[in-house]
Amino acid sequence: MVRASWWQVAVGVIIGTMVTFEGPLTAGTIIEPVCVAEFSLTASGYAEEEFAVAGTAAGYDLADGTPADGCWKAVPAAAAPFRTRVVVRRPAHPNRFSGTVLVEWLNVSSSFDTDPEWAFLHEEIIRAGHAYVGVSAQEVGVMGGTGRLDPAAPPAPGLRGGDRERYGGLTHPGDRYSFDLFRQIGAALRQDLSPLGGLAPARVIAIGESQSAMYLTSYLNAVAPIEGAAGFDGFLVHSRAAGVGPLDGTPIDPLGVTEGIKIRADGAVPVLVLQAESDLLPPLSYWLARQPDSERVVVWEVAGTSHADSYLIGPAAPLLGIDWRINEGPHRYVAQAALHALTTWVAEGTRPPQAAPIELAGKNPPVIARDEAGHAVGGVRTPALDVPLVTLSGEPPAGARLPLSWLFGSTTALPPAYLTGRYRDEAGYLRAFTRSLDDAIGAGFLLPAHRAELVAAATMAKFA
Repeated sequence: MVRASWWQVAVGVIIGTMVTFEGPLTAGTIIEPVCVAEFSLTASGYAEEEFAVAGTAAGYDLADGTPADGCWKAVPAAAAPFRTRVVVRRPAHPNRFSGTVLVEWLNVSSSFDTDPEWAFLHEEIIRAGHAYVGVSAQEVGVMGGTGRLDPAAPPAPGLRGGDRERYGGLTHPGDRYSFDLFRQIGAALRQDLSPLGGLAPARVIAIGESQSAMYLTSYLNAVAPIEGAAGFDGFLVHSRAAGVGPLDGTPIDPLGVTEGIKIRADGAVPVLVLQAESDLLPPLSYWLARQPDSERVVVWEVAGTSHADSYLIGPAAPLLGIDWRINEGPHRYVAQAALHALTTWVAEGTRPPQAAPIELAGKNPPVIARDEAGHAVGGVRTPALDVPLVTLSGEPPAGARLPLSWLFGSTTALPPAYLTGRYRDEAGYLRAFTRSLDDAIGAGFLLPAHRAELVAAATMAKFA
């Protein structure tokens, strides 16, 4: 494919998209984005298809004199061809479709595509009838190579090397072009309905977790403000670090950030930032990038949660060398409430509820203020924190030596004497738990759909 000239790219950025969808793909075998959470699309009334997407993407440069505070001015630069893939999961019957399409920037921190947002959110996605599109946005997921979590690990083969029959024709020019690639795919889903089985979206929302959230932060600060280039009606920025994804395509370094970059507050569409408790602390150090709520940006910091928890990791924990009880907090439940709040904000204009930030008892290094049960003070509150049986922390236990222990937090049982002193017995605990649960649902930080599951779990509690 011939490289586009600067003015061709600029026209494409301003007035629309140049991508084409090819498929659904049927040759070879699909390489699903890695997900430990169990789900059945067929039983849920969902269909899955995979498409190749081809086009020409621009890079972006920061204009001279651009401030470092996130209010960046970016200009389109050299362009390059790409051919990547998207995984589409949608209601099999059109009458179940909510009108919302969620587009996930697939995470490649481990050197291959993973879909942590699908893992955290799929129960609410299916309940609500949203369509989901996972985008292989970054080079390593397509072409192979090493990830940022363990650069010393053997290179992964990428999609191309994993199944050449299915993916041999894919090509990715580098992460410099990921921003426009992602933008164009989001825009194209409004124009070409074939990947969605003919479903016509009323709104398209970008979602991304961890490293992907850092790239979405750069997208919001640099790409979205360009006239005609927003591409999305809202953004869920989930568990970002203080830093951002580099526009020039150099490897991301979330662990070496000493100065945080905020999300610009003058954007045109709603942004909900969802942060786990552990994200505030080094090495991600989100506390450096904290920002107050504004007209278009709302931040939830969720007490008692970790970046990756027992739900997200599941039975893979021993394989990772984890030998302690990792965080079992309410991360997925609050994430689903956040998605519900964001889609309501985008569709109806109703702002999400406001949450107090998690309190810090000190800075440099940051220290989280904790209550008598060891829980963070402030933040999004749930009954797991306010009516506890265990201490849920975003921090690993003292002495944890695993290099990535900061990801997983910890869960520590509270002494039976503490529980009987606080609740008297299991019945007293259940009454207090139910009151707190109803308060959290009423506040909008949990969903009514969560109630039966959480009450059933609380009913099983034993103090001895």
